[in-house]
Formats: sequence, C-alpha cells, structure tokens
Amino acid sequence: MSIFDEPKIDCHNHVFDPARFEFSPKAAYFPVGAEMGTRSQLTALFGAYGVQRALVIQPNSGYADDNRCLIDVLAKGEGRFKGMAVVANDVSRRELERLRALRIGGVTFNAALLGTEYYTSAARLLKELADLGMFADLQVQANQLVDMLPLLDAADVRVVVDHCGRPRPGAGLDQPGFAALLRLAATGRVFVKISGYAKFSAQSYPYRDAWPYVQALIQAFGADHCVWGSDWPFLRAPERIDYGPLLKLIEHLVPDPSDRSELLWHTPNRVFGFADPPPPPPLGTQQAADR
Repeated sequence: MSIFDEPKIDCHNHVFDPARFEFSPKAAYFPVGAEMGTRSQLTALFGAYGVQRALVIQPNSGYADDNRCLIDVLAKGEGRFKGMAVVANDVSRRELERLRALRIGGVTFNAALLGTEYYTSAARLLKELADLGMFADLQVQANQLVDMLPLLDAADVRVVVDHCGRPRPGAGLDQPGFAALLRLAATGRVFVKISGYAKFSAQSYPYRDAWPYVQALIQAFGADHCVWGSDWPFLRAPERIDYGPLLKLIEHLVPDPSDRSELLWHTPNRVFGFADPPPPPPLGTQQAADR
C-alpha cells in the first residue's frame, strides 16, 4: 500500500480566506499569493492525497485571535475537522467552553513568533485548559522550551509541540531546548508533531539535517505520542514545498507500516477525539464546495 492510500490525518495546516473573512489588523504578517489557501482548496488537496481528517490550526498570521474563519471550516467539515484557536491570555472560561463546543480542542502558544515573555501572564489560561481537558498547542524554537517549562509544569496541562520543537540542526540532540523536549516524553501528557522541517532545517528537501531530530523524537515518545502535519499552505517557505513529497518523506522516516499507521491515524484519532471507525473516504471536491 502506498502512503497515498494509507489512512491519515494532517495535524498541522491553516486556512486563509480573506475574500470571506478579512484579515485582522492585529496580525503581524499577512499572507499573499500562493501562501493563502481556502477551505475548498484544502479539502480538494486532501481528496487528492487521501487525507481523511485534519486538525486545522488558527494562524497568528492573517487572523491573529479572530477565529471566525477557523470556526467556519470546522462547522462545514462534516465532522472531519477539529481545530486549535488563538486567544488572548485573559480569555474567559466561558469563551473557552464555547470554543470547545465548536470542535476546538485547544489553544496555540506561539512563543516562536511572540516570544516567551508574552506568556508570563498565561498561567490561569493554562490551568483553565487543563481543567477543560483542552490542549496547549506549543510552538517554540531553539531553547525557548526551557523558559516555558515552569508554566507548563505548574498547570499540568496536556501539550502538543509543533514542528519537532524547532531545534537548531547544528547544535546536536543535547541542545537544552531539544533535550528538555525529549525528557517530556516521560510525562505521558506531551505529544509531538512531526512537521515543519523547513522551519528549522538549514537544507533543502528532503531536509536531511532534520532527520536525527525526527528519529530521536519517535524513539523517545513512540508512535503513540507523535502525529504528522504538513504545515500547508507553507507560509514564508524559503523555497517551493509540495504536499506529495512531504508524504513520501514521512513514509521514508517511518518505514514500518504499523508505526506509520499509529502515527498517521490511530494516535491523532485518540488524542484529538475524532471517532475512530474504519477510515472514511478521503475528503473530496464535493465536500469542498463553499456553502
């Protein structure tokens, strides 16, 4: 069976549709051209590559904490989409409960973009997420995780770490941030997205300098605590990225079909609360039509 035929869930992707949902003036970056991707384009892409479900991530770029576009995607996804929202640190519990009811499973903490100091006031938010059974979807780079650990530990919140923790490829597996990430495997409440290689690799596809970090994460966390994501539509990519080669790369990095099935399908179904019957047909263009 080809990777294109295997059941899979894409756990990191974004939707940008400024024609229907205008960008927020608070956003730090505004996607243009091929960086944008609508719901219909995303579902057509998934139909072409046999992706049955997706965890859609609210982007700081374009929309900041205006989650309307994300909520629209989830509402029209026929149960196949869940999401992660962007909220202010002082968001109310009532708003978190509202978002949870709309198929949003957690909140993003983008320290890689906003810095770790931005989240020093987020202790209450993290505790609310833990209490509600929601995730902190954390994006850090280099050694930022070291600064974030006291907050995460105090809240005892479930965490999913984006893009392999974005280590510095030349700094080795024992660099403080990545070593801290590996140690978190022992907690059982931390999960890692095998995604976003272009955000930390210093090389072109197939990002060979990222492979040791991917392999170390899978070995430490196991396929039952790792998920895969594409990062489509590839904002600020240093060069062209295509979906098919990314799928072939995860087929190479996780060559055992049983491990790959766990990482691509069973783990995200269990962790993010999708129902897990036999795989449904891939998302196609009929579901993609905007209503």
